[in-house]
Amino acid sequence: MLDLAILLSFILLAAAISFGLEYYKQVVKIKREYEKARTAFNDMILSYSRELKRIVNDIEKIVFKVEASSTRSEEALNKAKEIEDKLKALENKINEQLESLSKVISQTNDLERQISDITVSHKELLSKVSNLEEKLERTLVTQEPRIEAVIPIKREKALAHLTETELAVLEMLATEGPKTAPEIKDRIKLSREHTARLMKKLYEEGYLERDSSKTPFKYSVKKEMEKLLKKAETEVP
Repeated sequence: MLDLAILLSFILLAAAISFGLEYYKQVVKIKREYEKARTAFNDMILSYSRELKRIVNDIEKIVFKVEASSTRSEEALNKAKEIEDKLKALENKINEQLESLSKVISQTNDLERQISDITVSHKELLSKVSNLEEKLERTLVTQEPRIEAVIPIKREKALAHLTETELAVLEMLATEGPKTAPEIKDRIKLSREHTARLMKKLYEEGYLERDSSKTPFKYSVKKEMEKLLKKAETEVP
């Protein structure tokens, strides 16, 4: 039982460690995704900033040219139209990048929810492990070696209903001391099952007491029974 309890504790501990590792992997994965998204976004903003700066410079040049020469106004308008088209294309590109970033953020939120679920499961597992350990401790305490409470001898039965084999067992235990059922079996030449039933009967009827701290149980004659046996011996003519 103790080995099974220890094995179960190791299995639960391994499960808790596995959940912890999965939790750590998910956190690292989210961190990497976030860093990638942030880097991509920064690069995108920097690129757009440069493009806008260049466009602004082009516009300033165009304005200067328009002011310098009205004859080149048509060319300036064409240039302005070209720049306007570029700005629209750039705006569309920015919108696409923002949609991609929104998807990354959505995936990050999903991962965060998954991690939250894993965390809750991990806490529940730890709670179950803790409860199981408490139960195992209580079980181990109740399984400490002890002598079972003696069943009061039933005096009205005394020796009247005992067979010769049962009397022989009682006399053997009274003279030789405590013995286990297998030791008694070899002496009285009965089967293991028959001997076990005989010892259980003598115990339940109050003739014997037994030590259940380990198996097989060790039986011994009660002090009252020893007195009755000695009295019976003295009464024999």
